[in-house]
Amino acid sequence: MLATRPITSVLTSIGTLTSRPAAFLVLLAYAALWLFLDRASLNWHGAATLFTWAMTLFIQRAEHRDTQAIHAKLDEMLRTNSSASNITRIDDEEPEEIEKHRTRKQQGD
Repeated sequence: MLATRPITSVLTSIGTLTSRPAAFLVLLAYAALWLFLDRASLNWHGAATLFTWAMTLFIQRAEHRDTQAIHAKLDEMLRTNSSASNITRIDDEEPEEIEKHRTRKQQGD
């Protein structure tokens, strides 16, 4: 379990970085360099690769925005509900642990 924490931490960081506007600049720089340095290899397959990469970044950006909005709403609700103070540190847990917590709470209801 401890060996996976650094890996999941790195993957989470990469996911967060790809949701930033700078990721689009990296994509544009990559496309410009490809066009400048090896124009002959930029065929339909290459264009489809760049398009797929761009769509992946758009989806990642939208998902990150939605997640941040949900977190902001939940944070506000937790601030107003004093009995929910024991759950405020769940953001530090791994996704599997969060699912276990949710299952326990649903079975307890």
